Amino acid sequence: MNDQKNSNNTSRPLDALGQALNSQVLINLKGGKEFRGVLQSFDMHMNLVINDAEELKDGESERRLGVVLVRGDNIVYISPG
Repeated sequence: MNDQKNSNNTSRPLDALGQALNSQVLINLKGGKEFRGVLQSFDMHMNLVINDAEELKDGESERRLGVVLVRGDNIVYISPG
């Protein structure tokens, strides 16, 4: 059964985050806040370190934040930015 999963190129969520390292990501948080920046690192709890982060409002940059640590349990979704 594991061979079938591997042949279908199925990956685990942390594998997908690993592929997004050093690329721009869009992060949506509980409460509706949205951030965009370069994914620098993450851990098994999906805590993220984002470089060149900016807070977005209605898809537009509202303010630049620089380096940000996002706690994993606040994340609704992460998408390639």
